[in-house]
Amino acid sequence: MEYRFKVLIVDDEQDILEFVSYNLRKEGFHVFMANTGRQAIELAKEVQPHLILLDVMMPEMDGIETCQQLRQIPGLQNVAIAFLTARSEDYSQIAGFEAGGDDYISKPVRPKVLVSRLRALLRRYNLVLSEEVPEDFNTKQFGNVTIDVEKYQVTLDGNNIYLPKKEFMLLQLLTSRPSKVFTREEIFDYIWGDDIYVGDRTIDVYVRKLREKLGSNRIRTIKGVGYKFD
Repeated sequence: MEYRFKVLIVDDEQDILEFVSYNLRKEGFHVFMANTGRQAIELAKEVQPHLILLDVMMPEMDGIETCQQLRQIPGLQNVAIAFLTARSEDYSQIAGFEAGGDDYISKPVRPKVLVSRLRALLRRYNLVLSEEVPEDFNTKQFGNVTIDVEKYQVTLDGNNIYLPKKEFMLLQLLTSRPSKVFTREEIFDYIWGDDIYVGDRTIDVYVRKLREKLGSNRIRTIKGVGYKFD
């Protein structure tokens, strides 16, 4: 079988590792496994996976901290990261997204549903890497903010600003048509696609993080509608 995508599964429960690994291998994924967050970080540096599936509740270093550290490693900042966890509370999901996660999948989950969610994430991953974005997404200047799609880079007053993949995609979308109000549905569809369900507060989390990095006056909230970039 020809493997196209490399997936790193991280969980401290061996039976879950084996179950998920078996089902992903059946679908043609090249699977790597780690039992701890620290082991996952070292293995991710070595194999450079396309996607990392992280448990939240692990000893020593939990999934949230592991995700945060992964996002600081050159070469892994844009890897797709999904949490697979028994914790479904809103605050836990928000913490996962704020740490740099791209999806939050609650256990138990049917294997076919899990595979569908991961394939949807990987489609978005390919979208960013291949730069299949609208034609008017070029290098642009907005006052003291510069966006360079080819270099996947944003600068503020000449200083580089680190944006994880989803934040960068959100900024790309909003700046593609300045002053246009993008509805929440449009944002969901562009960034997450129809195959992924995320909570209603997810967009708010990403908008807040962009405001913290670029200034609160850049992105305006249009109550009951969506957001626009000024």
